[in-house]
Amino acid sequence: MALKDTIDADIKKAMLAKDKVRLLALRSIKSQIMLAETAEGAHGTLAPEQEMKLLNKAAKQRREAAEMYQKQFRSDLEEIELAELAIIEEYLPQQLSEADLMEKLVEIVQRVGATGPSDLGKVMGVAARELSGLADGKAISQMVSHLLNNTNV
Repeated sequence: MALKDTIDADIKKAMLAKDKVRLLALRSIKSQIMLAETAEGAHGTLAPEQEMKLLNKAAKQRREAAEMYQKQFRSDLEEIELAELAIIEEYLPQQLSEADLMEKLVEIVQRVGATGPSDLGKVMGVAARELSGLADGKAISQMVSHLLNNTNV
């Protein structure tokens, strides 16, 4: 079942359950899907990779907003963003644990033959492509930087 169909069905369930936060998050996702489908140059339905990209973008927006609200001591708004983030993450593939991510990144660094910080771009290109949707880009970047700055790879 396509993501759009799943979201539509879940919107109906959220409406019946009168779950306002879930309904808001799901409508937001549906809106992004519809915008992507009708964007100039789009071919109607989205490929699964495009759907995952949209969900990752929505999750990243919620994380950043929650972080900003936390810095501004707006816990009421932070809670809403985190609740929506949890709902969005239900539709994303299971994220890699920190240990699994480190293991995969060490393997990528060795495969690419990276020796230091100057190889960051090479490693990030491969890592971003292979780990797309499985880990947050910021976490990947920080871990790759740490690995390349420590020569014990």
